[in-house]
Parts: sequence; C-alpha cells; structure tokens
Amino acid sequence: MYQFSSKLKTWALALMVIGAVGVVYGFLSSPSNMEEVKEMLHDSHNSHDTHGTAVASHDGGHGESAEHGNADAHAEHVLHQLQNRPWSAFYVALFFSFALTLGVLAFLAIQRVAQAGWSPVLFRVMEGITGNLLPVTIILLVFLLMSAGHLNHLFVWMNPENFDPSSPNYDPVVDGKSLWLNVPGWIIRAVVYIAGWNFYRYMTRKLSIAQDSDATGLKNYYKNYKFSVGFLLFFMLTESMMSWDWIMSLDPHWFSTLFGWYILASFLVSALTVIAMVTIYLKSQGYLEIVNNSHIHDLAKFMFGFSIFWTYLWFSQFMLIWYADMPEETTYYAARFAEYKAPFLGLVVANFIFPVLLLMNSDYKRIPWFVITAGIVILAGHYMDFFIMIMPATVGASWSFGIPEIGAILFFIGLFIYAVFTSLSKAPLVVKTNPFLKESEHFHY
Repeated sequence: MYQFSSKLKTWALALMVIGAVGVVYGFLSSPSNMEEVKEMLHDSHNSHDTHGTAVASHDGGHGESAEHGNADAHAEHVLHQLQNRPWSAFYVALFFSFALTLGVLAFLAIQRVAQAGWSPVLFRVMEGITGNLLPVTIILLVFLLMSAGHLNHLFVWMNPENFDPSSPNYDPVVDGKSLWLNVPGWIIRAVVYIAGWNFYRYMTRKLSIAQDSDATGLKNYYKNYKFSVGFLLFFMLTESMMSWDWIMSLDPHWFSTLFGWYILASFLVSALTVIAMVTIYLKSQGYLEIVNNSHIHDLAKFMFGFSIFWTYLWFSQFMLIWYADMPEETTYYAARFAEYKAPFLGLVVANFIFPVLLLMNSDYKRIPWFVITAGIVILAGHYMDFFIMIMPATVGASWSFGIPEIGAILFFIGLFIYAVFTSLSKAPLVVKTNPFLKESEHFHY
C-alpha cells in the first residue's frame, strides 16, 4: 500500500494556500472603475510614445467631444478585459487540470475496453489520478454557475441583449445559435456531463477494488468492461459538446468542425504525460516494482504519438481556416497572431518539436529523466494551448502572465497532488486478479 507522506501532503496544502493567495491578489488588484484604467492607459501611453498627447491638442469642440467619447469607450473596453483577467487566469488552470484528469479517465476506459495486455500494472495509477476528477469538476461547475449568474463576463453570448432584436447590441449570429447557446440548456448539459463522468469514475473504481477480492470469478471484471464501453460512447459525445460549450463559445462568432478532436488530442497527450510522471515518481519512491522500462517506454511512445496527432490537428485547423480566408473564421487566428504571436507559434516548439526530438529515439523513452523533461515541456505547452484558446476571447490585448496566472497554477497543482495521492493510498497500487496481470507484469517491448 502506498503511504501519502506528511511531507508531500504539507507541500500540497502549501501550494494550495499560496496559489489561493495569488488568485485573491489577482481579483483585488484588478481595476474597479474607468478612472483607474484611464490612469493606467495614460501612464502606459506616455512610457511608450513621447508624442502621445499630440492628438489631444486638436482644435474644435466636436472633435474633442468625439475623441473624449472614443477614449471613454476604449477605457470601458479595457476595464472589462482587465476585470476578466483573474477569472480567465483561474479558468485556464482549472480547465487544464480538469482536462488532463478526464483524459486519464478516458485512457483508462480505452485500456479496459481494448483488454490491453501491457497496461494493467498501471491501472491503479490511472485510477488514483482520476481521484482529482470530483473536486476539480465541483469547482468547475461552481465556476460555470457563477458565469451564468453574470458574476463574470467571459461568455459574452450570455448578455440578454444579444437575443433582443430591439436592442442596439442585438447580435443576429448569436441569436441564430440560441437553440444551443442558452443559459438553461448550457447549465443542464454541464450537470449531465459532470454527473456522467463522475458516475463512471465511481463505478470503475468500485468494481476494480471489488475485483481484487474476487479470486474465483470475473464478474466484476466483465461489469467494468461493460461500464467502460458505455462510458466511451458517452465520453465521445460529451467531450465534443463540452468543448463547444466551455471553450468555443467564448468566441461565439467562430466555429471549427475539428475543434472537438483538437481538444481531445490535448486531453490525451496531457493525460499520458501525467500517467508517466506519476508512475516514475512512485517507482523512485520504491513502489511499483513490477513496472519495468518497457511500460515507461510505451507511455513515452504514446506521448510521442499523440504529440504528432495534436500537431496534425493544430496545422489542419489553422491551414484550412487561414487558407479559406473567410472573415468570420480567420478573425480567430488574426487576433492570436496580432496579440499572442510568440506563445501561439511557441506551441509548435513545446508540443511538437521538443517532445519529438527527445522521444523519437526508442532508447530515450526508457530513461526516466528524459521522459520527465519531455513531460514538463509538454504540460507547459498544453497549458499554454488552453491559455491561447481562452485569453484572446476574454482578455484580448490586455493579457499578461503574472501572479494571478501563477497563483491559479499552483493552486491546482496542490489540489492535484492532494487528491491523487490520497486516492492512491486507499487501495493497493497493483490490481490483484486482473486476467491480464501476468502478461502485463512480464511485458517487454
């Protein structure tokens, strides 16, 4: 049995506390009125342009009035963006933590349905990682309810004026999607998604532990198989719909038919990276003796393969939309090129070039520190991937990377460590009566 050390538990709690302080700081430091924003813009303008006041000396009352109105409108726009920033920073880290956890659950279900012979020695590691699903989805649901209650303005389509033809802010595109983009339906779907994912996690964990004491039969094994088949069908539907609801609807005028697959690729590569890293950590602590270098090799091979798959989808989505040159679609990439060019293009380096160079060689896939190094870069790259999906739509050009973002990351790292290693300590680290256990134990690539 794994013992969750008090030292690691203290680290997890410390990360959550420090992260929470950073998150709170982000909310407290955001501007509360237009005067603060105007002062910030004035200071920023003067620091970058010594001729910033030239336009203000233009004669004419009407010109000054129009200019004043434009300045107020710009300040109000920036105010909304800066007030969105702490919410967005928290949402990026929250969604990334949720994504890799759900990805692990999906990969576990795939292994059960495929009746894979190499992976049963890793089942309890995967089950332990999915222990993070319940707390992170509870936080996610609360966040979505707060968004629906207009406590933040990340999802601009929720403004009732978008659906009112008599309003000057009426948006016919958003109104045309009202059959799907409406708050009651959006919340109901969120509850269904989250309840379904957590129900499967509860059942597969329960049946897996029950199987340990089932020395005479495979009743629980076959039940788990059937639940996993049903979950994968449910997951493939809800994963796509969730990606539309929680990410793509941040840009309600834009859509991509590849988007669900693109999100899935990020889910899986992040999930496999975390499985490999947790496994290597447990082995370094003297656990999982039956996990050998071939198991690590295969996890790294999946990391390598799904990194290529992600890159294929990244390029396909970008190339097809950019080449089509349709204004309602290319605006998505135009904003990211104009305001997020370095991190946007840096995704290819972090999520493709770097892991391919490190993990292409078969021998390197067996070296734990190589896999850990590649994993850290992959996780940082896919965090940035979700950052690029969310921030341009909610914060625009007013983005930066500082205390709110770091605080949110630390909080969810701490929560992940606490939830995962608590779950790992609740059951033996290796399943006992899985029919493929011996094959897995003696697996060699």
